[in-house]
Amino acid sequence: MAFDTELDEIMRIDLFAVFEPEALRGLIYGAETRLLRAGDVLFRRGETADGGYLLAAGAIAIEGREPGAPARKILRPLVLLGETALVAATSRPMTAFAREPSIVLKISRTLFHQILEKHPTTAARVRQLFQDRLTQFALGLKIDA
Repeated sequence: MAFDTELDEIMRIDLFAVFEPEALRGLIYGAETRLLRAGDVLFRRGETADGGYLLAAGAIAIEGREPGAPARKILRPLVLLGETALVAATSRPMTAFAREPSIVLKISRTLFHQILEKHPTTAARVRQLFQDRLTQFALGLKIDA
C-alpha cells in the first residue's frame, strides 16, 4: 500500500482528520514503530502516559477495570489509543496488551506538540476539535436542581 493511501486511512481517525497532510506526514514519520508479540503489554493501568499509540496491525486487548477481568474490548487497526496523553499529562486508566503479533506507532506528547508548533493551522483545528468535544460533553450533562 502506498504511503499516501495509508495517510488517507489514518485521516479517518477523528483527531487526524483535522490535520493538514504535511503535518500528518511529519507525525507519522516521527513516530516510533513498536513490534509486539502476543501477550506483550503495551501499557499498564496507573502508568504515567507520555503519548498515544496508533495501532497499525494486529489486535490490542483492553483489560477491564478490575485486575484479571476478561478483556473489555479488542481493538483492531486503525485506532488511536491514549489520545488524551497526546495533549496532557495523565495516567493510563487501563492495561492494554497484544492479543496477537501487532505493530503500533508510538506518538510521544513531545512530537505531537512539535508538529502543532510547526503547523499552526493544524494546531487551531485540533484546538477547535477539543473545544467542540468539550462543548458537546457539557451540553450532554444534566444538572440536578
